[in-house]
Amino acid sequence: MADGQGPVVVSVINMKGGVGKTTVAAMLARWMTAMPPFVKPQHPWSIPVPLPMPDPHWGLRGASLDTLAIDLDPQANLSQALMGGEPYRRFLNDQSPSIVDVFRGYHPATHSNSSPRPLDASSVVRPIGSSSSLELIPSRFDFSDDLINSTKPDPTVLARLIADNFQDKTLVIIDCAPTESILTQAAYHASRYILIPVKPEFLATIGFPLLQDSLAKFKSSNPTHQIDVIGVVINDTFDYQSDDETPEKRASLEEISEEAKKNDWHIFDKRLEYSRGFPKIMRGNFSQIGDAPLYFRSFAYGFRKDIFKEQFGLLLGDLIKVPEFKDMLTTGDSELMKIIAEIDMTSIQKLADELL
Repeated sequence: MADGQGPVVVSVINMKGGVGKTTVAAMLARWMTAMPPFVKPQHPWSIPVPLPMPDPHWGLRGASLDTLAIDLDPQANLSQALMGGEPYRRFLNDQSPSIVDVFRGYHPATHSNSSPRPLDASSVVRPIGSSSSLELIPSRFDFSDDLINSTKPDPTVLARLIADNFQDKTLVIIDCAPTESILTQAAYHASRYILIPVKPEFLATIGFPLLQDSLAKFKSSNPTHQIDVIGVVINDTFDYQSDDETPEKRASLEEISEEAKKNDWHIFDKRLEYSRGFPKIMRGNFSQIGDAPLYFRSFAYGFRKDIFKEQFGLLLGDLIKVPEFKDMLTTGDSELMKIIAEIDMTSIQKLADELL
């Protein structure tokens, strides 16, 4: 970030599969960088349904956030969703660098290089779209095999990669596998926050105790690492019964609420309502996507506010300590500016809540 704190790193994870985890990660990456479907297309006549423009207050000061997406799932669904089917197939055929090389710690010999080479972080990053705001470290299907064959995978590899090479990013989004493994530990070491998607269905919270136990063990082993669950997002994306009055959904929502409260996990007010547009967007098809962008932005506003309010508060706190800045505020004409110069960090946090 511009203030030198580095990026906010968020891992999207649930120990239960099929909850729309990758959809949430991909849509966040697109929304945070103002990529389709969150911008008006260059040739609107080619899109049958007009796409909604972002709210004037979207993003930070209306700017697209410099975002890195990391696919930490051997299924590589995030890579395929952001890169597109054909480009991803070329990526596989060309044996291009990926997250696999990050965990190896080097680039292996290939048909064009007769010996292993040192890992170059820039070589594993792929730009997404025409904008440089969104970049991806893609995954490959042989990811799990490479880790299994490794003598002792280092769970801090990803954290060190971000620390050494991506401090200029504003946000890092990590799409995680739905099982406990070395990949989960790598995500924890790299992250400040955990985002948990869940679907209101039978056995909806079966992954909650596993995740809570996993996080508790990590915190116990790494007491100086601050990692928190930023919240639970209820995802109806692939649920054709969006009516909350159906008995199964109502029971599932109650179960989610109870389990989240037990773990002291916040549940986002805005859900991701069902839309047939989400699967289309994941396939790179932005025509006839209906209200999917609107549904997602409702959740994304709250998510953005929560992940950045801590950094915003710290930044204001640092500014208040600068004598020149404080003098500028107290000598200003605005009565509000005088009040800001005297507020403490608690008030600053409240101000961040209001402004973001």
